[in-house]
Amino acid sequence: MSEEDGDGVDCGSTSNQRGTHTDDGDKSDDRDGDSDLERVVAEIREQVTPDEDERARLREVADRLMDRAEAAATELCADTDVLQVGSTARNTWISGDRDIDIFVRFPSALDRETLEEYGLEVGHATLPNGHEEYAEHPYVKGEIDGFDIDVVPCFRLESATEIRSAVDRTPFHTQYLKQRLDDDLAGEVRVTKQFLKGIGVYGSDLRTRGFSGYLTELLVCEYGGFRPLLEAAADWRPPVEIDPEDHASAREMALPSRDEEGDDAGLQFDDPLVVIDPTDPERNVAAVCSRANVARFQHYARELLDSPRLGPFEYDESEPLSESELREHLERRATTPVAIRFEAPDLVEDQLYPQLQKSLEGITRGLNDRSFDVFRATAIAGETAVIFVELAISERPAVERHEGPPIHVRDHANGFYDAYADDPDAYGPFIEDDRYVTERDREFTTAREFLESDRLFDVGLGAHVETTLEDGYEVLVDDEITVLLAEFGTELADYFTPRP
Repeated sequence: MSEEDGDGVDCGSTSNQRGTHTDDGDKSDDRDGDSDLERVVAEIREQVTPDEDERARLREVADRLMDRAEAAATELCADTDVLQVGSTARNTWISGDRDIDIFVRFPSALDRETLEEYGLEVGHATLPNGHEEYAEHPYVKGEIDGFDIDVVPCFRLESATEIRSAVDRTPFHTQYLKQRLDDDLAGEVRVTKQFLKGIGVYGSDLRTRGFSGYLTELLVCEYGGFRPLLEAAADWRPPVEIDPEDHASAREMALPSRDEEGDDAGLQFDDPLVVIDPTDPERNVAAVCSRANVARFQHYARELLDSPRLGPFEYDESEPLSESELREHLERRATTPVAIRFEAPDLVEDQLYPQLQKSLEGITRGLNDRSFDVFRATAIAGETAVIFVELAISERPAVERHEGPPIHVRDHANGFYDAYADDPDAYGPFIEDDRYVTERDREFTTAREFLESDRLFDVGLGAHVETTLEDGYEVLVDDEITVLLAEFGTELADYFTPRP
C-alpha cells in the first residue's frame, strides 16, 4: 500500500544597538527572504500540482475500478461498500504519483477469515492480472493504465478505536482530512511532501522511518501551511507533542510538555515527535519517525528559511563510489572497515530492515565489548545484505586486563583471587591500588577472528538474519570491501560522503 498511510557571553546590549542602527536594513533583508521563499514555494507548487488532464485520467480509472470492486463485493456480501482512500482521495497527491487505494469495507460481524477470503476474491475480480501481497492481512495489488492499484479489505466500524486491524483506521483518516483540507491547504501539503521527499525523510516504511502522507497532512493542518510548519519545526525541542483534537484534555490524559529541567516522565509516548491520531487517541501517528529524521527535518527547515532555494526539494542521489575514490577514503581515514556479507533474507522491506537493524546493533555491541571500538556502522541490502562496520581499533594485544573487586570486599575478592591464582596462563593476580588485577589471554585479537567465530551468534541477531548466517557468510576487511562496490556503490558513497 502507498505511504499514506553560547559560552556565557552577554549579547543583549549588542543586539539592541544593532537594532537601533540597522533596523530598516534588517527588515528589508527579512522582506527579501520572505519573497524569495514565496517564489520558491510558488514554483514547487506549480510543479507538483496535477493538471486537469491528469486529474481526469486518475478519476476515470478510479471510478471504473471502484464500480468493478463494488459489483464483486456486493455479490458476496450485500452490506458492503467501496471507497477511495489515501492522497488521491484527499486531493493531496503529487503530480506523477500513480497510486490509487481502493478499500472494500465489509460488515463488522464478518469473521476475519471470511473477510480475507472475500477481500482477495474482490481484489482479483477488480484486478484480474493482480497479485497478492500481505500487510496485516492479504490484499491484491496490480497495475491498470499506468496506475498502481491496491484493493484492500477492511471492516466497516463506527469508530477507529474499534479497529481489528491497522487498515481499519484508514477510512477514518480520509474522512477526517477531507473535512479539513481545502484546495489551498491541499496545495501546501503537496509542497510539504515534495520537501520531505527532497531531503529523504518521506515515507513511513521501516527502511525510511520518516513522515507518512497522513502525518504530513495533519502537520500542515495543525500549523496552517508549509511555511508555518517550517518555522515551528525550526524551533522544536523534542519531545514535541501535538494533539489536534485535544484528546488529552477530553480524557484527562496528561501529555505534558518537557519542563525546564527536561523531565519527560509524564509523557504517554516515548517518541521525539508525538502527533495524537485525531481518530484514535491511543495512537501516535509519528511513532515510526526516527530521531534522526525529525532532526533532519529541523535542519533543512532552518536551512530553507535562512536561504530559500529549490535544491532541498529535489532528491539528489549520490553517484556510485569508484574503487579509487573508496581507496582514497580508506587511506585518509586510517580506520579499519569490516563487512559481513550474506544472502538477503527473502522478506519484505518492513520485515527485513528491522532485522538488519537489530543485527547491526548486536554486532556493533559485540565488537565494542571486545574493545574493537566501532567508529560508525550501517546496514544495507539488495540481492545480498551487508553489515558494514568501521573500526577505530581492529587488532588487540594477546592479553587483556581484568579487574577484580576491591580487596576489602572479602568474599568477592577471595572468589576472584581463587579463580585466577592457579591459572598458568594468567599474569597475576596482583594488587593495583586497592584491588586484585589479572591479565589473561584474550579470546579474540582481531575483529575478523570474532566475526568468523560461533560467538557471533551470541550477540542478538535478527531471527531470519541468524538463520541466513548459519548457512554461510563472508567477512571482508580493509581493501577486501572494494568488492561491495558492484552492488552498493551508491550506498558506500552515501556512507563516505555523509550529509545532514
